[in-house]
Amino acid sequence: MELRAIKFDHDGVELVGQMAVPQGPGPHPAVMVMHTALGLSEMMRERVQRLAQLGYVAVATDMYGGGRDYHTDPKAGGALMMELLNPPQRLRARAAGWYEHIKARPEVDSQSIAAIGFCFGGQCVLELARSGADVKAVVSFHGLLSTSIPAVPGAVHGQVAVYTGAEDPYAPAEQVMALRQEMTAAGAQFQIMVFSGAGHGFTDPNAGARGLKGVAYDRIADRVSWAGAIALLEATI
Repeated sequence: MELRAIKFDHDGVELVGQMAVPQGPGPHPAVMVMHTALGLSEMMRERVQRLAQLGYVAVATDMYGGGRDYHTDPKAGGALMMELLNPPQRLRARAAGWYEHIKARPEVDSQSIAAIGFCFGGQCVLELARSGADVKAVVSFHGLLSTSIPAVPGAVHGQVAVYTGAEDPYAPAEQVMALRQEMTAAGAQFQIMVFSGAGHGFTDPNAGARGLKGVAYDRIADRVSWAGAIALLEATI
């Protein structure tokens, strides 16, 4: 499936994502694919291609600018992530900016948009849901769960699915509980699945390459979470 660049400016930064469009007449439902702290990697492109083959306009959104992959320079990727988190409104605004840009595309059914995200991208999709955007579903894979601006009642319009590992040092049990309480208080429709024994990055076959404690691929968590995400997409968009 061919990928093509999709660009727009936000807050003075040119963002360069990658889009795949399914065959057949549109408009089509769309899925935003939001990247890890290490940027727009080959894994994000592969997920976009998978989704396009299933009939979705899929867009790997660039949250940092330039559409770069920071796997060989994780410190730079981490620094860019922290810039988006301070002030915290910036991350939410950029995620919402991508949503509005994709919603306006002629290939896209503007009433049928979902978002999935991995690690930092999981935080991005949760912030998108908290923003009040009319996104039909968001799915967080081993995402960062905390927020300094909790969802207000009625803000979360779509389904929220969170897949996390019980051994994930970046999403400890107290944050899972806090998210559950936040979503309940906001009146959101949500599901949280915790995989025992799984750590951070469980969808990435190369997650353990850097030898970081609590970061590893988990075949069952990867396959079950992806199957659940596809089922949710089929039910909502």
